[in-house]
Amino acid sequence: MVQIVVKMKNVDGCPEWLLIELQGRLESRHECQLAGNFIGDLHFNKQGIPIFIIGHHILYGKVHNLDKPFIVMMKQCAQESSDSMEMETDQLKDSQSQSTEQLAETHYIVNAIIKRKLVFKTRPKPIITNVPKKVF
Repeated sequence: MVQIVVKMKNVDGCPEWLLIELQGRLESRHECQLAGNFIGDLHFNKQGIPIFIIGHHILYGKVHNLDKPFIVMMKQCAQESSDSMEMETDQLKDSQSQSTEQLAETHYIVNAIIKRKLVFKTRPKPIITNVPKKVF
């Protein structure tokens, strides 16, 4: 199962992402990593059915709500030096002095919420643009 994240419009000030679930696996002809590269086009028809076009193949999927939403967070470490430890004396100038100690404060920032996923579990259908006529 392959999972891909898609960014959607902002909802309540926090962007909503969609999770794409594919049955099977994606392989590149050139043996390169797919992360960060263009994979295909994602469209929705008038009925809201997702259509994913990858190369010369088309996949039809369904939208599912997740039982428990995911939150995408980024960890940030802010380093603050303590004012009370900045006083230096001639006796404490070695490399392990208390003046060089810093207090690290770790906090998390919510980047997005994932509430829905797009599931593509049928086999891809080939896109045929020109069908040659039989010649007798």
